[in-house]
Amino acid sequence: MERLGTGIGWRPEIADAVERMPGIDWVEVVAENVCPGHLPESLLRLRERGVTVVPHGVSLGLGGADRPDEGRLAALAERAEALGSPLVTEHIAFVRAGGPLTASPRLEAGHLLPVPRTRDALDVLCENVRIAQEALPVPLAVENIAALISWPGEEMTEGQFLYELADRTGVRLLIDVANLHTNHVNRGEDPAAALAELPLEAIAYVHVAGGFERDGVWHDSHAHPVPRPVLDILTDLASRVSPPGVLLERDENFPEPAELEGELEAIREALEKGGAQATTPAAPAAPVPPTTTAADDANRQRLALAQTALLSALVAGTPVPEGFDRVRLGVQARALAGKRADVVAKVAPELPELLGADYRSAFLTYAQGHPMTDGYRRDALNFAEHMLLAGRLEDAGVRRELREWWLERSGPAPRSQRPAVRLARATRRVLLRR
Repeated sequence: MERLGTGIGWRPEIADAVERMPGIDWVEVVAENVCPGHLPESLLRLRERGVTVVPHGVSLGLGGADRPDEGRLAALAERAEALGSPLVTEHIAFVRAGGPLTASPRLEAGHLLPVPRTRDALDVLCENVRIAQEALPVPLAVENIAALISWPGEEMTEGQFLYELADRTGVRLLIDVANLHTNHVNRGEDPAAALAELPLEAIAYVHVAGGFERDGVWHDSHAHPVPRPVLDILTDLASRVSPPGVLLERDENFPEPAELEGELEAIREALEKGGAQATTPAAPAAPVPPTTTAADDANRQRLALAQTALLSALVAGTPVPEGFDRVRLGVQARALAGKRADVVAKVAPELPELLGADYRSAFLTYAQGHPMTDGYRRDALNFAEHMLLAGRLEDAGVRRELREWWLERSGPAPRSQRPAVRLARATRRVLLRR
């Protein structure tokens, strides 16, 4: 595996700072946030300097019941080629449910949700990973995720699940030590035990990130400093294996560049400390040829029904499936709605500008009865349409501006600004009201 070194997640808000940071060997970019034909100038300059760029996908849903979408796979492959990347990464998670397998409406989580650690789910995941591997031009690595909730009736630990996944598919692993800490706080799982069960030779690189604890629940925010327990897990990992690469993730609430550089230095120190504690590693096991057992349709349907029931409880207010912790499910549901409001505000910043302090409460009320079905951009349009139809906008000026915003973005093409076209459009509206 290629040695990557020390890296940081590239985000537009800190692009200039990343270019100036010393000791940055590579960066990771959210794949869905870049267009292959119009790469940001900052990424192009980094590439020219020899800095490796790795696309990190968030929307494939490899742990879902459906086979990976061909269009999403093609888009990820296109980004890997445009960036000249040595590998691409995704998550062991499901992000949508419903649809033909369950004869129910499609639901979107807008977030990474955990896969049940069962044989059925593993069979489906392995087949989905193989499909992705065949469609991608470079190796694939998959990441363990953080979770607030646990599935009932799980048959394997996280380490065992990841070991079998790597063993059966040959996929590389992206180990997020912050997520191991999250699952320690939220699900009582021992990070050291998970590391001891991992196929260390399969590790492609490591994520490090911050979060915060509230009411006994750890939230993997990527918006707070990296805490000492996460660095300690990194040290433990480094005492077992020298990871090919380590990357600091920060998605919002960006501090001054000096603070980010300080976190990167703390990461290097944690790695050095682990390396100093390392014992002579055991010889890696001989590679096992990947098995070819496929998940049958009945297996996929069982998983689809279970995931749809869970996601529906989280975003549509349906009854909590048997065996789940109702309190934790409530925490997760509120977290999903909050994230949804935040992302819509980023995708469509005009909405909080128009609605002001009322935006968040209005969106959260809307979200209770309107699950997301087709991504955040459509969600923003649907919310605006709901606000217009509900008749709750007392300010005529706000109502008029919101209507114009919705009309501008809801059609197949931008509305013309030519006076003659605008007059014809206004005349048509008057005639339609008669």
